[in-house]
Amino acid sequence: MGARTSGREAALQMLFALEMSGEPADTVTHRFWRELPGDAEGREYADELLRGVAKDLEATDEAIRQASTNWRLERMARVDRNVLRLSAWELIHMPHTPRAVIIDEAVELAKRYGTSDSGAFVNGVLDRIASDLGRRDEPTGES
Repeated sequence: MGARTSGREAALQMLFALEMSGEPADTVTHRFWRELPGDAEGREYADELLRGVAKDLEATDEAIRQASTNWRLERMARVDRNVLRLSAWELIHMPHTPRAVIIDEAVELAKRYGTSDSGAFVNGVLDRIASDLGRRDEPTGES
């Protein structure tokens, strides 16, 4: 598993813990890495993702709301909501990471941790966010 892939998975786990505990992101991050040490590169990316999502949560959630017609954010499954937060933030703030990489990895996380419908749901919402942002699938070699 690549560093960014493992970083995304760790960030998802921390986002879930952040939402469940209500503790500050720094507290969740510190506890997570104390209990589950990971590779340095994956850890660095996970921390960047968690800090970014926590800082920009309101704007990220609004992008998800706009793209998920007929679905209230609060009614989404926790896993789906946090996969969407993580990946929507990446789409908005990581323009050098290809759209397809972000969406494909989000779908895999949703399938692994969510329900049988999570992958398709996450794919549809993220595709709409990417389209709304004008993100095309132009590979840059970064994943």
